[in-house]
Amino acid sequence: MGIRVEETPNPNAIKFTTESLIFEGTASVSVMPGDTSEHEIMNDLMKLDGVANVFGYQNFITVNKDFDAEWDELIEKVKEIIQKHGY
Repeated sequence: MGIRVEETPNPNAIKFTTESLIFEGTASVSVMPGDTSEHEIMNDLMKLDGVANVFGYQNFITVNKDFDAEWDELIEKVKEIIQKHGY
């Protein structure tokens, strides 16, 4: 299975798309600092240093980084967490 990494118009956000469904239904999922989610994958992503917040819908998750965090370090860590959860 592959994870497609796509830039967004926001340089502090990157979209990670999988081939399989991560979130059932038509509701989106977002986690802000201090929040927790019923979706463990979102909680694990929020634990990464440099992640500001996360947003997910069906087969993708958008990760917003802190202004001073570097994508070079974060992208692989995000992909590892997504893969750890089987996507």
